[in-house]
Amino acid sequence: MTNSYEKRLLRVIDHIHANPAGDLSLDTLADIAAMSRFHWHRVFRAMTGETCAQAVRRIRLHLAASEIVWTDGNISAIAVSVGYGDRDSFDRAFAVQYGLSPAAFRRRGTPVPLVKSRKGGSAMFPVDIKSVPSRRLVGLPHRGAYFRISEAFSRLDVMIAARGLYPQLGAMIGVFYDDVSVVPEAELQSFAAFELAADLALPEGMEERTLPGGDHAVLHYKGPYARLPEAYDYLFGTWLAGSGREPADTAAYEVYLNTPLDTAPDDLLTQIHLPLRG
Repeated sequence: MTNSYEKRLLRVIDHIHANPAGDLSLDTLADIAAMSRFHWHRVFRAMTGETCAQAVRRIRLHLAASEIVWTDGNISAIAVSVGYGDRDSFDRAFAVQYGLSPAAFRRRGTPVPLVKSRKGGSAMFPVDIKSVPSRRLVGLPHRGAYFRISEAFSRLDVMIAARGLYPQLGAMIGVFYDDVSVVPEAELQSFAAFELAADLALPEGMEERTLPGGDHAVLHYKGPYARLPEAYDYLFGTWLAGSGREPADTAAYEVYLNTPLDTAPDDLLTQIHLPLRG
């Protein structure tokens, strides 16, 4: 049966994501978890590896960073929307987390529009064709804007950490099923997952999916996640056209070789896998 402490942690994580500008004090989160405030902090830190305050700050700043690079919203308004009433304190916290001011992060992280990219010449990325085995995944589905798949990964992290499952897991993977140019943002479907060996049982509360093996075009990308659309444009618009290959009728996916938790945006390593027809 799913651990009751895990359920409490999930309630808290969901509450933080849904109410970043709300009261996220230790006492409030202890109430959400239905646990004594005298013990809640210790339980949270022991099960997640970070304090409540660190989790709140990380999630608030991640939500802000996503809004900064994916929308043209006013930065001060974005700061308020994630609980920072004072712009100076937001700028300082953001710079500590990401190594850049919010304005510089927007300039560096905003994806280059497709038309502009073609006019000035597309960026190039290394692509290999590899024979890849099928992958068994366990994870959680996400519906909505792709950049918010981090919410599903946050929930998944809590479930995995609470059960001590990380030693059993392989690569961290995001699967993206829909074309953002065709499907409305609210209806986009994706899957936050980790690879799991075939001989291990499916953890309770998680879903299982299988990625087919075969020849894959594997694009190697280094940099902020916000610029991944440039890599996709190159893979589908330039590389595929000259490769003589056809994409298989299955979703592309991303393999994350490191994470923003301990890696600067410019140093993030991602592999984009495009399954190919035989």
